[in-house]
Amino acid sequence: MTYLIYGATGLIGSEVVRQLVFKGESVIACTRKAADKKQDTHLKWISVDAAHPEKGTEYLELTERLFLMAPAGNMDQFKLLKPWIDKAKQYSVKKIVLMTAMGLEHAPPEVPFKKLEIYLAESGIEYVILRPNWFMQNFQTMWLDGIKNNKKIYFPGGDAKVSFIHTDDIANSVLGAFNNTEEKNRAFLLTGRESINHLEVTQILSKIIKSDISYIDISNEDFMLILSSAGFSEEYAAFLGHIAKDLKENKSIAITGDVKYLTGKEPIKFAEYVESNALIWE
Repeated sequence: MTYLIYGATGLIGSEVVRQLVFKGESVIACTRKAADKKQDTHLKWISVDAAHPEKGTEYLELTERLFLMAPAGNMDQFKLLKPWIDKAKQYSVKKIVLMTAMGLEHAPPEVPFKKLEIYLAESGIEYVILRPNWFMQNFQTMWLDGIKNNKKIYFPGGDAKVSFIHTDDIANSVLGAFNNTEEKNRAFLLTGRESINHLEVTQILSKIIKSDISYIDISNEDFMLILSSAGFSEEYAAFLGHIAKDLKENKSIAITGDVKYLTGKEPIKFAEYVESNALIWE
């Protein structure tokens, strides 16, 4: 079985690749800089380019299972990934697992990511769509600087609760979706097994890393300004501001059993995540 993994160097894609190679599966891994990667018996790195979405699609002729996700910051997921679905259909790829985002089940059809979901569903290819909630790992990436340097999390979340999910649980769900022969042509909502607010996040962080971290509930406008100053495009900052607004309205509170259904394991709790990564925030 040959798998092609789009976004193979990210937190999710890299874990999917690691596990597949460990099991002896053949993997074609997509990255922007394949020349920097070491090729292996079971692992072939290929170059892809968001500016040229068709680049690399020829490798789908060698592929039976395809994982698709859009890189953070890309706002036209339909334009980026449609060529991969088209070529997958041409080459009779057996199954596509597409990762989108929680909330798209309510999005209008003209939203690019929703449009992509619909296009895949109508392609005739067997598929599974995974819609994960907010990542726990955001606290070691997007919010890392504020935590380390200011001992604060700046976010417009109010006291809304979120069922944060660990990226390893998402990666394991991708593998579970590939291996599940009973469930096909449907979507799963991936969440953690608890819903906590950002004040509770800081309490857990403070206790485990033994440092007083506080939560500052800022305005949505200030949040977008922080994102822009950090280098995010105005369009992507506005997108994150929009989904942050949804979060504040408790639209990210749901807890499902989909991770356990796909993986056979309970999702990782937030405290377990912090304990395993405590050195990151020191």
